[in-house]
Amino acid sequence: MPSLQSYHTFGLDASSQQITPFSDIESFFDARSRYPHNYLLGGGSNTIFLEDFEGQILVNEITGIEHNETESTHELRVGAGENWHQLVASCVDNGWHGMENLALIPGSVGACPIQNIGAYGVEVETFITSVEGVYLDSNTRFTLSHAECLFGYRDSIFKHELAGKVLITHVNFVLPKQNQLITTYGELAALSDPTPLSIFNEVIRIRRAKLPDPAELGNAGSFFKNPVIDNAHYSRLTDEFDDVPGYAVGSEHTKVPAAWLIDRLGFKGRAINGVRCHPTQPLVLTNTGGATGKDLVTLAREIMSSVKARFTIMLEPEVRLVGRKGLIEL
Repeated sequence: MPSLQSYHTFGLDASSQQITPFSDIESFFDARSRYPHNYLLGGGSNTIFLEDFEGQILVNEITGIEHNETESTHELRVGAGENWHQLVASCVDNGWHGMENLALIPGSVGACPIQNIGAYGVEVETFITSVEGVYLDSNTRFTLSHAECLFGYRDSIFKHELAGKVLITHVNFVLPKQNQLITTYGELAALSDPTPLSIFNEVIRIRRAKLPDPAELGNAGSFFKNPVIDNAHYSRLTDEFDDVPGYAVGSEHTKVPAAWLIDRLGFKGRAINGVRCHPTQPLVLTNTGGATGKDLVTLAREIMSSVKARFTIMLEPEVRLVGRKGLIEL
């Protein structure tokens, strides 16, 4: 059975019956018909194979970037198999601005609407006008508008009603020519006379300083979502912990950094066999070598139960965990 180790950035030793790349819808349909169980994969940076998968892995390699310029915008139609960071870099090089805060996020373009990826005060949904794909039950094509995607914080319809039911083929973006630079989040606030290029470079510098490179140390980026709690709950936390950070989400909720919660409980550097909570960024779990899916699940559940017991907050994984039959929940 072919190994999946190089197909997901966490790098657990797992395999599947078949791994099939596809670059168009027709070849996808043909490959999918050969196996009763299939799992769609993009860049593998947000998926962790905990054990051998009993079926076929279909790797999305649909590429291509179409550009149309209007008086006030740049419109892009991008294949789901394109690398996300390379798309952002290309936009910066071409003077198509807005997504520079999202530099160096690993993964493919097709994954960006599923997770509604975000960083440094910007979420990708700001620029998505529609998502194209195929319904797997009927093999019919669809185009969902921004509103129909039901975007939320690290969330979308593709993680709920349409989870496992669609193939995303293209994502359509609009980048305003008069885009407002966002430098209010974290270290970006220290930039003087910021430009899209300086933001792009600074985001890359920060991410490389804080986060381990998956090519050198197996990981899937942020393992947990930053929880969003109601303001009353946050107020109770600040009564007990005067240093707990929080970021307003609307008028009634506050986002609390999961890294702060995990760090406060002393998980930095803690390991279970080959899985470790990263010493400088506790939101990232890493594969230090020889890790197993059981090791990862054990440490993740220990973190989740500890955070719930101490802060009455239930952390949710941001990564997609795959077992023998498909997606599983912790």
